[in-house]
Amino acid sequence: MAHIKVNQEKVTPEIAERLASVCPFGAIVVSEAGLSIEAGCRLCRLCLEADQDGVLTLVEDKPETSVDKSRWQGIAILAECVGNRLHPITLELLGKALEMAAPAGTPVFAVVIGWQVTSAAESLKYYGADKIYVYDDRHLEHFEPLRYAMCAADFIEKVRPSVVLAGATSMGRSLAPRIAARFRTGITADCTGLALRDNGNLVQTRPAFGGNIMAQIVTPHTRPQMCTVRYRVFDAAPRRENPTAQVEVMAVPHGLANVGAQVLDVLAKPEELDISEAEVIVAVGRGVKDEAGLRLAKKLADILGAQLACTRPMVENGRFDPRRQIGLSGRTVKPKLIVTIGVSGAVQFAAGMDKSEYIISINSDPEASIFNISHVGLVGDLYEVLPAFIEKIEREGLVR
Repeated sequence: MAHIKVNQEKVTPEIAERLASVCPFGAIVVSEAGLSIEAGCRLCRLCLEADQDGVLTLVEDKPETSVDKSRWQGIAILAECVGNRLHPITLELLGKALEMAAPAGTPVFAVVIGWQVTSAAESLKYYGADKIYVYDDRHLEHFEPLRYAMCAADFIEKVRPSVVLAGATSMGRSLAPRIAARFRTGITADCTGLALRDNGNLVQTRPAFGGNIMAQIVTPHTRPQMCTVRYRVFDAAPRRENPTAQVEVMAVPHGLANVGAQVLDVLAKPEELDISEAEVIVAVGRGVKDEAGLRLAKKLADILGAQLACTRPMVENGRFDPRRQIGLSGRTVKPKLIVTIGVSGAVQFAAGMDKSEYIISINSDPEASIFNISHVGLVGDLYEVLPAFIEKIEREGLVR
């Protein structure tokens, strides 16, 4: 970790007050003892840019230990199964792993953990991985974080992949941090971008500071490099005509049955709304101010056979269920068509839907940010534009 060092000999009251006023986090404190950098520092470096007197110095701490990177090779994905079926996030992780591995010919592995998952592993053979490792045991029938972490750690110790990718699902968010802790390595959550440098370092991109910046994070001194990836961000690996992967069934770690919670019963969970899977979406923002506007949006959604979704302000004012929210604090979607109505296009919302195949936006503000990512933009009052838009769809038969 880096930190900022203060040269107290150069500090004057004027310099101290000026530097303290620059920090947006209130981490620079002026006291009788001088100038100090508190724990609230986020290393944004604004104070370093404002320091014209050599008071502050950025110190890069050297790691106490560093792994032999040459012993860590390949990219591994933690496959996720629902029963004996692969969760779609698995193929998205594999697609990105294959893309990063291609330039250097890096091997790609998949790890399948569960009970009676032979069919899932066999189907995964057709999606481009070089090798699939399977942990199949009765004690893995239900997801239990400690048991699954034991198996994943066993794989990492034996195969030593340089990169390990997991889905940012309930399972991945529970499992991946436990694995990272065992290997004392870093982990980045909810990545929306990944790139592999020539030196083997994984550049992990994720939103930070409420989505106002996109942080690029690397783990240069430890292995494996780990991250979780949001669903519907990357393209899924295409199925190939012939299988490419070898399948190796691994022996489960000793003592597996004695760790974790014992599952006594499993109750079926009621099916929940998931706009992430929708192929057509109508999304409304704060520009839809009343029930009349909502009725028009609902009518359009019904005509298109679409799911109705919203921005964060519409959830906060109680008009929508949180499960219908698109954005960094909501769902990531990738429909074939999305129509936005009264949506400004803030970066938090855009990050959750900008991979949509076709985007149509309706907004009265011609300078709205949403038009920067839209394929078609309609500028005007939604109460005038929507009825005409709906009429045209119905008249020309452009309905599902």
